[in-house]
Amino acid sequence: MFEAVLSGATAPEIEGVRVVRRAALSATATDVLEADGYLLGTPANLGYMSGALKHFFDQIYYPCLDSTRGRPFGAFVHGGSDVTGALRALDTVTTGLGWRRAADPVTVTGAPGKADTERCWELGATLAAGLTD
Repeated sequence: MFEAVLSGATAPEIEGVRVVRRAALSATATDVLEADGYLLGTPANLGYMSGALKHFFDQIYYPCLDSTRGRPFGAFVHGGSDVTGALRALDTVTTGLGWRRAADPVTVTGAPGKADTERCWELGATLAAGLTD
């Protein structure tokens, strides 16, 4: 799913967008402040977002709270059987940050299929294309 999102965000027809990849545990508040938009991916673990993504939000929330309001984001979540809790947690944190959803989240339960990876590509492309306006 990540590779499909990345492929969409870096599609050759989308010009003027630089994509920077950071693992949740290595991303910093400076990374967030320097970005114009965000693509967030997580597995749904025990009904919640990954601990790594939660740690990311814990580290960047207050340093980025006022400066990143209104910035667009997209999300993709993969779970074995249920992603509801992970989506709810993402919605709570991004609402608190004042980020703007650029597209509906891509959610997948079970093994991702071709339609799922196509939706991931669209998510990446939609967010990137929106940054060129």
